Amino acid sequence: MADTIAAAIAANRFGLGARPGEIERIAADPRGALRAQLTGAAPLLVDANLPASADVIEREVQLRMERKEFKQRIAGEVPNDAPNDAATQAALQKLPALLRPIYIDDAVARVRSGVATERPMLERLVHFWSNHFAVSVDKQAVLGIAGAFEREAIRPHVLGSFQDLLLAVEQHPAMLLYLDNAQSVGPNSDAARKLSRRGFGFSAPRQKIGINENLAREILELHTLGVNGGYTQADVTEFAKVISGWSIGGGQGRLRGGEPGRYYFREALHEPGTRHLLGRSYRESGYQQGVAVLQDLAALPETAQHLATKLCRHFIADEPPQTAVDRVARVFLATSGDLPSVYRALIDAPEAWSEPLSKYKTPSDYIYSSWRALQLPVPDGPKAIAPFELLGQRNFSPGSPAGWPDRAADWDGSASLLKRLEWADQVSQRIGTRVAAAELAPQALGATLSNHTRVAIARAESGTQALTLLMASPEFMRR
Repeated sequence: MADTIAAAIAANRFGLGARPGEIERIAADPRGALRAQLTGAAPLLVDANLPASADVIEREVQLRMERKEFKQRIAGEVPNDAPNDAATQAALQKLPALLRPIYIDDAVARVRSGVATERPMLERLVHFWSNHFAVSVDKQAVLGIAGAFEREAIRPHVLGSFQDLLLAVEQHPAMLLYLDNAQSVGPNSDAARKLSRRGFGFSAPRQKIGINENLAREILELHTLGVNGGYTQADVTEFAKVISGWSIGGGQGRLRGGEPGRYYFREALHEPGTRHLLGRSYRESGYQQGVAVLQDLAALPETAQHLATKLCRHFIADEPPQTAVDRVARVFLATSGDLPSVYRALIDAPEAWSEPLSKYKTPSDYIYSSWRALQLPVPDGPKAIAPFELLGQRNFSPGSPAGWPDRAADWDGSASLLKRLEWADQVSQRIGTRVAAAELAPQALGATLSNHTRVAIARAESGTQALTLLMASPEFMRR
């Protein structure tokens, strides 16, 4: 028997919004349709025009060196055989001219994948983990590689184990640069007394030399244990020493080594010695010391509880039922963090299907569901990502390492709602009468479509107004 309520939940809550025909297609077995998405290859985003992070960083280093040389010539620090203000200004502008188009291309490819995908639950999971392990293009060092971070660290591992995902993320250049671990130097390391303040060639100059705790703190607080996970400041400091030396190849002078733009363990920067954190001791083993800590963190009950809470909040309700959280956490621990098993536990959770429309859509959710329902082609370039900026959720740009918030209270203010309504009206005006809202409404919302909205659409003065009313309806605002 068809279950259009469950089918609507599967398409709109677990997925990115129902496309015409989707709810009807999966209504015979909504849960089975979701489980089927978890089989097969990882949801890679393959595009020959999207460069690898290593290539971007290598080119960025070259441009930074070029810019530094021009600045030195201006200051008279090096000989300037042919002063040229135009050439100097051109050199200073090359870096943003390189990075922003890469960011736009990656963001557009991401949007197109979300709108067109036949495995929307997987695409939602990619976005979930990308937000869980948040980096932001607000930091220029990440501008050209945030998309590559999602392509290289998140997508290949979204159907693997949490441990492998965690290792890939924490070693990616985007994370190392965003949280400044590439500049972290152990106070008793071989290189500590030799380093100048000139930087490493892939970061801003004149960074303070010493241990940087940013990455260690966020791994414990955000990525694994959670803020109430039982760690202390002493654990943060010890962990920061463990991962000192986790850096990026391609430096200059004494720091030369490794493949440019790729993860590289710089033993000379690593704080030597046995480290003690979270009640365990980790002997000195260089790179493997950090791997051992991450492996243990990935297996702890506190990590399972933290991740289960976030997943249940994302897929079930802002205040997730503890029974569902505990069930998902038990599966996480029983399977050593096997992510497909965890996802199946979410699909099997009765709580996920008992309250339709329990989640208020974020701006990103709202845009994806609109484009999927309306079957709109994704435009080229900045036009594709402009709606996300307009509604307040720019791609790859959360406000902090904590990522975008996932509760209605953070998104349902009157100003935000007004922006959605204005955008919906603009979209409706462009579409005109090409889409009949009365026919689209049940296909987009299934059995969650209320009689009130159905009547309002039927009484609309025009096809354009009817479409706006559909996109502005309470049911379309929620998932």
